[in-house]
Amino acid sequence: MTVAEARRADLSAFLRTRRERITPEMVELAPGLRRRTPGLRREEVAQLAGVGVTWYTWLEQGRPINASTQVLDAIARTLRLDSAERQHLYRLAGHVQVPLDADTGQVTPEMRAILDRLGDMPACVSNSRYDILAWNPVYALLFPELVGAPEGERNSLWHVCTDPHPTARLLDREQDLARAVAIFRGAYARHADDPCWQDFVRRLSRESAEFAQLWARQDVADPGPRTKSYQHVEMGVLRFSSTSLMAAPEIRLIVYTPADDQTWGAMTKLLRNGETAR
Repeated sequence: MTVAEARRADLSAFLRTRRERITPEMVELAPGLRRRTPGLRREEVAQLAGVGVTWYTWLEQGRPINASTQVLDAIARTLRLDSAERQHLYRLAGHVQVPLDADTGQVTPEMRAILDRLGDMPACVSNSRYDILAWNPVYALLFPELVGAPEGERNSLWHVCTDPHPTARLLDREQDLARAVAIFRGAYARHADDPCWQDFVRRLSRESAEFAQLWARQDVADPGPRTKSYQHVEMGVLRFSSTSLMAAPEIRLIVYTPADDQTWGAMTKLLRNGETAR
């Protein structure tokens, strides 16, 4: 399968899954009596978007046809896509020019200086594939299995999917993992022709049936601030506000700010214990 064919296949699957989640009632259509599949029919999407039924059918089937931004806008409105899903649709249809990935191994001295200054706030530098490129001491103490993994597996998505007994376990794991895979799906559209990204998806799909199932859902999301809770083997429940800052194209500085006094105290104690153990 060529890169173009793979992108069209992703577009086909994405459109189908978005169509199936829209009920006739949501767009003020009569539900009818004989619906063999969930969601709208292809002809209903075409009618609501103002495009030809045959043309839309070909688009969803992944045939090599062109779609203007105006038509994609109409389809996005009909399928009620959010901003992340709309961007994903444009990328799959070849309408968004995205900068090439930065050197995934390049962490500047300025980034390292920021990490060192954050003290008891866990922080790391990550690329859009979730590879962890650099971290501060308290991050290493919070996620020892992740930073201690071989370089090819030092990836936070891989870690969550494959490590059943981490030192810090996500309390809302199902929800947080689904969101992480949706963010990864959005980034993947910019690198669908990169063999490294393709290989990562293949390997993680083999290692984790959970990832494979979430990947097949075709969900996409934007990265943004969110609260994450962990159960730590020694420190108990920890709550953080996670903030992702763009440090360079495709490179993010991720900071975990303690969300309550108990977590602040735990991070101070964890860092102090780590320094004593050296």
